[in-house]
Amino acid sequence: MTTVADLLGRSAQLSPASDSAQLDTELLLCHSLNVDRTWLKTWPDHQPQSADIAQFERLFKRRLNGEPVAFIIGTQGFWSLELCVSPDTLIPRPETELLVEAALQLDLAANSQVLDLGTGTGAIALALAVEKPHWQVTGVDVQPKAVALAERNRQLHQLDNLSLYQSDWFSAIARTQATFDLILSNPPYIEADDHHLFEGDVRFEPASALVSGADGLDDLRLVIGQSGGFLRQDGWLMVEHGYNQGAAVRELFNAAGFNAVETRVDYNQLDRITLGCLSEPY
Repeated sequence: MTTVADLLGRSAQLSPASDSAQLDTELLLCHSLNVDRTWLKTWPDHQPQSADIAQFERLFKRRLNGEPVAFIIGTQGFWSLELCVSPDTLIPRPETELLVEAALQLDLAANSQVLDLGTGTGAIALALAVEKPHWQVTGVDVQPKAVALAERNRQLHQLDNLSLYQSDWFSAIARTQATFDLILSNPPYIEADDHHLFEGDVRFEPASALVSGADGLDDLRLVIGQSGGFLRQDGWLMVEHGYNQGAAVRELFNAAGFNAVETRVDYNQLDRITLGCLSEPY
């Protein structure tokens, strides 16, 4: 009879397709058995039912073919949250949590207005809404399916201080003087011919959420160039970008009139986010 330990031993087969083969196998088995990872370690000799084994085999085959675990099981952890995900949006990544950390370190008013541009699953907006219940957070995305998914996550976590809308960046946001205290964005920033687009999990994610022109900076230029018209005095902008784009993004911030411009590195000591303060709004 097949045991939990036997199924976990299949992880070696995943090594060519995944850098986290053991974790992937555990997550797929947890999903198939409707248990957590602690349970797997506690009951290695448990013999799953044949239907559960068949379910695991189907999921395992999809992972062997390169499909991301998050899309296979339909969820992904981000910050303190478990989020629903789909192939209509990017999978939230640990590096993007740096935006949340940086935002929480700012000295903002208790009732601050915050905008998340290109919200996708709603990960950034949801994390901030959870951590700062008195902030009023708005998330926008150009893709209707992304907005619907973010709304599903909002309802799942019962957040009343988060609103979600369809908008092509700022297009559907009323341009009023001094609107937001903080604008954040994890926009597309990959070059159109980047070889990473044909490797790993990225192959299964929407190109529209990844690619941004020949140099990867088209959307960053737009976000940085237009944010000043939607920020209050001393409002902040922070964006995620590629590891090789820090200098170019700082130049864009400076050209747009931002002060205290700073690039911060990710867990691999690579440039990952840049932020700046607008002392005098447009």
